[in-house]
Formats: sequence, C-alpha cells, structure tokens
Amino acid sequence: MEFAIFYESARDDCLRTVTAVVGHRERAEDLVAEAFARAWASWPSVARHPAPRAWVVRTALNAHVSWWRRWRREIPASDWVPHDRAGPPGNGDGLPDTRLMAALRALPERQRQVVALRIFLDLDSETTARTLGIAAGTVTAHLARATRTLRDHLEAADETEALR
Repeated sequence: MEFAIFYESARDDCLRTVTAVVGHRERAEDLVAEAFARAWASWPSVARHPAPRAWVVRTALNAHVSWWRRWRREIPASDWVPHDRAGPPGNGDGLPDTRLMAALRALPERQRQVVALRIFLDLDSETTARTLGIAAGTVTAHLARATRTLRDHLEAADETEALR
C-alpha cells in the first residue's frame, strides 16, 4: 500500500482514537501528525506491520507520554491540572458527543486506550494487546470494566437530564 493512500484512509480514525485517549483535539492533532511523520519515515517496515493504524496510534500515544513526562518536570506541582480533566472538545468534527467524551475522560488511561483501540479502531483483542504490550485477557478485563463504567456514567447523565 502506498503511504498517501494509507494516510488518507487512516487519518480520521487515528485522530478520533488518539483524541478519545488524550481528551484534547489540538494535542491529538499534533500527536497524530508526529506519528504519521514517523510512519512515513519508516514506511517500508510500517507497511508490513500487521496493523499499521495501530502502529500510528501507539506511536502517537508514546509521543504523548514523552510530552507529558517533559511537561510534568517543567511545571511546578502547585500549577498542575491533569490534562484529562479539562473541558470536553467541540463536537461536529467527527468526534463522539461531549457526554461520551466526558465519560471517556473519567476512565483510567489504560481503559481509555483499550476502548479507543477496540471500539474506535475496531482492532481485535490480540492486536490491541500487542499494541499496548499487555495480555489479551487484560484487554478483555479493561474493556468490560470500561464499558460498565461508561454505561453507568451515561445512564446517570440521562437521568440528570430527564430531571431538568
């Protein structure tokens, strides 16, 4: 597959997935752009990867971890606000609705990653496990916990909205 075709077909899925994990559209755009640049630089090996989209997402998430570690060292602890607790990103740009994004941000990071890869990228448990470096059973357990928490969160939001 040629890189340009891959980029066009994978860009939006990868962006939605990374946005769901990091919770910020602008940061996700930067991370995905960086990951695609790395994919282009290593295209012969990435093209042979069993799940090139997962490779891009994992690279973007690794870049996010690196950014966060650098940022954490530079910001005094008293000024720190967790990046995943900020307001919801806008809607109308192909992202899930703001209630779902808020519920996703409330999940632990590993559960967000599993949901993003399994649901948004439609990867199987084995590929998700390899991408995240965890066991397939752990993927299943995280997904079960995450979906239960998301369901509870969204049902509570619906009940609150019905009372208004």
